[in-house]
Amino acid sequence: MKQQGVHPEDAEGTSDAASRPDTADERKKAADNGRKTAGKRLPSDADLAEEVHIDEVEGDEPLLPARVHRPSDLMRLLVGVLAIVVLFAISAFAHGTTSGLEQDINKGTGQAPDLLIKIAGLASSIAILLVPVAFAIERLIKRDGLRIADGVLAAVLAHGVTLATDLWVAKAAPGSIQEALTQPSPGDIHALTDPVHGYLAPVIAYMTAVGMSRRPRWRSVLWIVLLLDAFSMLVTGYTTPFSIILTVLIGWTVAYGTLYAVGSPNVRPTGRTLMAGLRTVGFRPVSAAREDTSEAAENGDRGRRYFVTLEDGPPLDVTVVDREQQAQGFFYRAWRNLTLRGFATRSSLQSLRQALEQEALLAYAAIAAGANAPKLIATSELGPDAVMLVYEHTGGRTLDSLADEEITDELLHHTWHQVHALQSRRIAHRRLSGDAIVVDRSGAVVLTDLRGGEIAAGDLLLRMDVAQLLTTLGLRAGAERAVASAVGVLGPDAVADCLPMLQPIALTRSTRATLRKRARERAQREREAVLEASRQAKQARLEAAEDEAAPVVPDRPDKKAVRAEQRAEKRAIDEAVEEAREEDLLTQIRHAVLRIRPQAPVEPARLERVRPRTLMSFIAGAIGAYFLLTQLTHIEFGTLFSNAQWGWVIAAVLFSALSYVAAAMSLLGFVPERVPFVRTVGAQVAGSFVKIVAPAAVGGVALNTRFLQRAGVRPGLAVASVGASQLFGLGCHILMLLSFGYLTGTEKTPSLSPSRTVIAGLLTVAVLVLVVTSVPFLRKFAVTRVRSLFAGVVPRMLDVLQRPQKLLTGIGGMLLLTACFVMCLDASIRAFGDESTSLSIASVAVVFLAGNALGSAAPTPGGVGAVEATLTVGLIAVGLPKEVAAPAVLLYRLLTLWLPVLPGWLAFNHLSRKGAL
Repeated sequence: MKQQGVHPEDAEGTSDAASRPDTADERKKAADNGRKTAGKRLPSDADLAEEVHIDEVEGDEPLLPARVHRPSDLMRLLVGVLAIVVLFAISAFAHGTTSGLEQDINKGTGQAPDLLIKIAGLASSIAILLVPVAFAIERLIKRDGLRIADGVLAAVLAHGVTLATDLWVAKAAPGSIQEALTQPSPGDIHALTDPVHGYLAPVIAYMTAVGMSRRPRWRSVLWIVLLLDAFSMLVTGYTTPFSIILTVLIGWTVAYGTLYAVGSPNVRPTGRTLMAGLRTVGFRPVSAAREDTSEAAENGDRGRRYFVTLEDGPPLDVTVVDREQQAQGFFYRAWRNLTLRGFATRSSLQSLRQALEQEALLAYAAIAAGANAPKLIATSELGPDAVMLVYEHTGGRTLDSLADEEITDELLHHTWHQVHALQSRRIAHRRLSGDAIVVDRSGAVVLTDLRGGEIAAGDLLLRMDVAQLLTTLGLRAGAERAVASAVGVLGPDAVADCLPMLQPIALTRSTRATLRKRARERAQREREAVLEASRQAKQARLEAAEDEAAPVVPDRPDKKAVRAEQRAEKRAIDEAVEEAREEDLLTQIRHAVLRIRPQAPVEPARLERVRPRTLMSFIAGAIGAYFLLTQLTHIEFGTLFSNAQWGWVIAAVLFSALSYVAAAMSLLGFVPERVPFVRTVGAQVAGSFVKIVAPAAVGGVALNTRFLQRAGVRPGLAVASVGASQLFGLGCHILMLLSFGYLTGTEKTPSLSPSRTVIAGLLTVAVLVLVVTSVPFLRKFAVTRVRSLFAGVVPRMLDVLQRPQKLLTGIGGMLLLTACFVMCLDASIRAFGDESTSLSIASVAVVFLAGNALGSAAPTPGGVGAVEATLTVGLIAVGLPKEVAAPAVLLYRLLTLWLPVLPGWLAFNHLSRKGAL
């Protein structure tokens, strides 16, 4: 079907080579059809060509949305909000700076002639009203009324924000902010000027929303009007510099917030625009067909690709890049630029002109290097918001679309030869994924999608290309074939040098997604193998019991037989896990390279500038520090510590020390093997150092697992033991929290019924459980995690159950560990309080259990910030004065987190030297 679209729309077609008019007869027929439609003019893109035709765009063309939400508008909105916050912060905390700035401006403007002031005020007052009206008339004449509607909506919203800001500054803002934004009115000394100009902010919002700032002439007029108005208002004393800045920021921010909320008019070029643009550069197109109309291609940043037939000559491949598609993935690229080092990232903000020039440069450079790349024969702009790149038609299929049997060794070698040609001229492709490698009809490999590449690339980028291509080919042909083909072309040394770059963060986004998908499939196969082995073991045991003829059934089962059966079942499960365990692709590639070059470097290169965990730790720590500082500013520590009861401080120290013995008991209770108790206590002391440099829930698990492995426990069993301890501890934690919460709720009630707060908390937990079990996505997520946990933990728990003394040790250790921490916190409270401020043990236990749970969930090392804030707020909520709660929490954290760091470091080094860690 062929359509002639009148709405902004993208042509949709097929990439099947057999359906394209490649023969001379077919091209002649297509040209005749094109001549029949000649002589008509484009309705809205006539400025792109002086003489155009009604262009035929093949395929059912879906209508594009009339409006789009641009990430650039969101970014400007966030920048505006941040600027307003910074302005308020400066006004609040830099009172001397704001006052000095106002005095300097008043002194400088006070010498202006009165005539100039009057002329500027009159001109700005008239222009501030006439300029928006003139632009609206100009837009209406060009039938662009939607922009005017957007501007009016932005102006109304800006006026509402202005009124709200004026009310807040007058009624609730700190005095320093009010002084920075207002001053006595010249007409009435008892009245203040407006903090935000009620007419100027809506005008700025209107002008920004309608796009005046993107038109040079109107932009010049706009700036002149704003400067004149600001000058006249400052000189006459009706405003302050900070008020003018705030007015501009509010108008600008509200405008972009409105544009992002309602969307901007979609100005993406249509198929007709493309055809007219081709005629402007000398081609005579007949029809165009979209190469890829999938959702991924439509929402990607690689541009829309068209197959274009001409009246005479071979067909063309045309790529159209518009501002909307270029903005796709902006936030992802910005995050990569923030977290990764500069050589590993690409520019997140690039103009269309820069993108056009970069792709053209890379296309010419690749061909000059001898690589097979699409030949660029023309480039052009398609209006202000799009560009096109015209290539000779190559045809063929991408590597991703080839069948497995079509990926031969010869094809792999040809691919590496093309990359070798680029690397010989120091050209980095930067995106060697399966959709960027095309195999044409003759079997030749063509490298496409060169837009993100670099010339004069460094060694690290070239090695990243090799690592990426190894992974891409390994996903299709296997690690062995991918490495063998690379070594045959590049040599073993070049391939070995890429191993430090063989890490997920150095690969493309699509490749990482594929690797994650395979990892999930691999984990699912391992779980199924474990479940099948367990089922077979149980079936074999039942069959063996049926075959045995036992005329007399003993009163009590034979314990040795039961243990033997359980050991056999566990051994079968372990064997099934070992058989089902598969190496991931990157590990397979490393092993294949190391077999060729055993001395190759394997330590991953540091590509991250800042890790997400570090960034989150910094943010959470800053929030916690701010909260603590605000709590501590009102406390007189000299008087407080002079009145402290040091007996309770010593008791808190003893309870803190006893917690390490309890932690060792809670771990060894789930380890059937014999492990030295004293050394286990030392490992728990070493954990106080580890949790400072890693989240508590992560560092402690890793250290205990490593310790058990060094103590002679098999790796799988060590992980299962630590997992069983963590799982059982979680269950005890929840039960104790509910029990102590219930007891706390009954303390202030005449009967033993809990308070409404406790009932509300239990109902909230019940609702959350129901939500998780009713939502399919959440239920699947929870079931998957629990199943993977129980796959190794349950057999380990069966071993522990055969030794009641071990189980009692583990349970007793967990209860003792919780009791030690609760008593340490209670002693810290009593050290700074008296009988009138003491709390019940149940209340202290509830506060501790809640704070400890949040600390384990927080991404900060040791739960810094989160635990302090939660404990302080919790103690205040249960009735403890703030003057006692804050120092009590500080003492508790000092004894349980900070003071044990030095002994923990000594213990960690000692155990490491002894080979225990």
